[in-house]
Amino acid sequence: MDSTRVTEHPTSFDRPSPGADPTDPRGALLRTPVPPGVSGSALPAQGRTGQTPPGAGAGSPGASEHSQPGAEQAAEPDTHRPRPVSESVPVQPDGGQPDGVQPAGGRSDDLPSAGMASGDVASGGGQAGLAQPGSGAPAGAADRRGAVPEPDRRTGQPTAPGQPTPMRRDGDRLRFVGAATRRIARGMDLDEIVMGLCRATVPTFADAILVYLREPLPVGDERPTGPLVLRLRRTDRIPAERDTEGGFTPAAQPEPSELETVGAELCEVRPGSALAEVLRGVRPVFTDTPAARAALPELLGDERDFALPDGRRAILAPLRGRRRVIGAALFLRGPERVAFEADDLLVAAQLATHSALGIDKAVLYGREAYIADELQRTMLPENLPRCTGVRLASRYLPAAETARVGGDWYDAIPLPGSRVALVVGDVMGHSMTSAAIMGQLRTTAQTLAGLDLPPQEVLHHLDEQAQRLGTDRMATCLYAVYDPVSHRITVANAGHPPPVLLHLGGHAEVLRVPAGAPIGVGGVDFEAVELDAPAGATLLLYTDGLVESRLRDVWTGIEQLRERLAATAQLTGPDHPPPLEALCDEVLDMLGPGDRDDDIALLAARFDGIAPSDVAYWFLEPEDAAPGRARRLARRALARWGMEDLTDAVELLVSEVVTNAVRYASKPVTLRLLRTDVLRCEVGDDVPQLPRLRQARATDEGGRGLYLVNRLARRWGATRLSTGKVVWFELNRG
Repeated sequence: MDSTRVTEHPTSFDRPSPGADPTDPRGALLRTPVPPGVSGSALPAQGRTGQTPPGAGAGSPGASEHSQPGAEQAAEPDTHRPRPVSESVPVQPDGGQPDGVQPAGGRSDDLPSAGMASGDVASGGGQAGLAQPGSGAPAGAADRRGAVPEPDRRTGQPTAPGQPTPMRRDGDRLRFVGAATRRIARGMDLDEIVMGLCRATVPTFADAILVYLREPLPVGDERPTGPLVLRLRRTDRIPAERDTEGGFTPAAQPEPSELETVGAELCEVRPGSALAEVLRGVRPVFTDTPAARAALPELLGDERDFALPDGRRAILAPLRGRRRVIGAALFLRGPERVAFEADDLLVAAQLATHSALGIDKAVLYGREAYIADELQRTMLPENLPRCTGVRLASRYLPAAETARVGGDWYDAIPLPGSRVALVVGDVMGHSMTSAAIMGQLRTTAQTLAGLDLPPQEVLHHLDEQAQRLGTDRMATCLYAVYDPVSHRITVANAGHPPPVLLHLGGHAEVLRVPAGAPIGVGGVDFEAVELDAPAGATLLLYTDGLVESRLRDVWTGIEQLRERLAATAQLTGPDHPPPLEALCDEVLDMLGPGDRDDDIALLAARFDGIAPSDVAYWFLEPEDAAPGRARRLARRALARWGMEDLTDAVELLVSEVVTNAVRYASKPVTLRLLRTDVLRCEVGDDVPQLPRLRQARATDEGGRGLYLVNRLARRWGATRLSTGKVVWFELNRG
């Protein structure tokens, strides 16, 4: 080894520049502090002992302890003595001291004296070394043998290589608590918070952790009813390959970073027990205290497979939320690691407090998310109705998982005459308020549809309802009525994106519908248009979240939707329309990574229609002979359809319903029979009063017709129209 090599170490003081004046006011920084009890002559010189550089006096700068390295090497290139370093030098990351620096608390007699020979001080080549306290061998010899583990400053115990380094200073604890609380705070739900606590704790603070939570967890201010029961929620530990000292291990070998069986799964905290007292105290305690030692068997179970280490190597920390104790955490250290100190109780308290408050908020957030999810689910149709001549499919996607409520909705409402109303709307916003307004508008639309109002009138009344709800309640809506008998559809729009019609041959077109003003503007008129709805065609109603985003405008999105529908229809051929469910999934696949800025509601309607040969329609004058004529017409239609087995039931029910209509009607009565999967009969008149079941007395001559209808028909009902009412019933075929 080259003896002229000089090893430099960083220090906390400045070096003097060449030619520095000893009277410089920075002299306090230019001079090395002398430990108490040691005279200046006891400090070793930088050159050979007993010599000074040529031309330098005792008081000259050249004789200073901090002479420049170039001057030292010019004087004596073969030796280099270490410089004493101020105690302000920070402890090195590996726990040791810089070369030539005495450990903190070292005595002054450990320093070499001025009269010691140079051969007794400097050895081992250019690496300066000092004799270890209590040892006659120089430090250079220790360097040749290998690195000696430095003892911990507080406990004096050496730290073996590869083992977790104990936190030696308060600054370490503060940094650890800050990092751990940030990791815990990142969790949104209960499992993320508990996992954050475990991963932040093991192995930095503890070798293993057990987290117990109350079962069930109280939500908000509600008072738990039943006994306090703790359930083992999660465990974590250092992987088995690192736990080589035998310490505490479960009977069965656990998976890495997980403990499979640790004590009891459930623990009931009895009032007045030792565990109840520890939890009531809220503060973390060492398990070597009498109270904690008595509480552990109750927490872990008497027949536990988990051996606790001796001494202060376990901390039991209650988890207290905003109102009450919601659990407990047990921190453990193995025997090969430094035991917990008193300051570690403060660290455990901080971890327990942040975790408990985070769990409290996660439970509250979970309840709010559940309420919002249930509110959204109940305000949207649970199942789409089965309507004659049309098949339906729908999709709903919220804007994000964290905001599962919004103002988008869709609906399908059966109407008299086998018609169906198709509705899609969008209330501004993604909050609970938007969802509540959406629910009110959807209910209003269902009520108006039951009155069989024209689509433009429905939008007009919705506009009035939105204004009653508030001045800033804005929404868009598209309302369409499909008639499977006439194969026509009537559409009215209130500021909503236009629907897309996919024909059977694969051609997709955007329907030309007047845009109109949004609902809630007030003082505007809505216009309805009537269009063809051929059999086999598919009508797609959607909200703007499907076609508009930050990356594209609404008309670009509509054109992409039209192209996507046409391309999908080409896959199934010109004679077979694509399946509805697969078509909805294919449409949603067009969304890119940045296209989920808004809620999406999608309603697809496949028009099957009713063939003219399956419809029989008549007008009956309101006279006494009308019931008999209705029976004859119904008998002929059933014979033409090959349904003679239903003749007796149909004649009886048609006679009763037509008789009731003729008695009060002033205009011709309509009679219509529809053959689909069931036989449907509809009788209409100009009287708005709806019939209802009433208990007929023994002396009454009438009042029993509806009882016969209710007994023989599969279903029956009455719907009020703007021009009167329709009474209908259905019978199963065959």
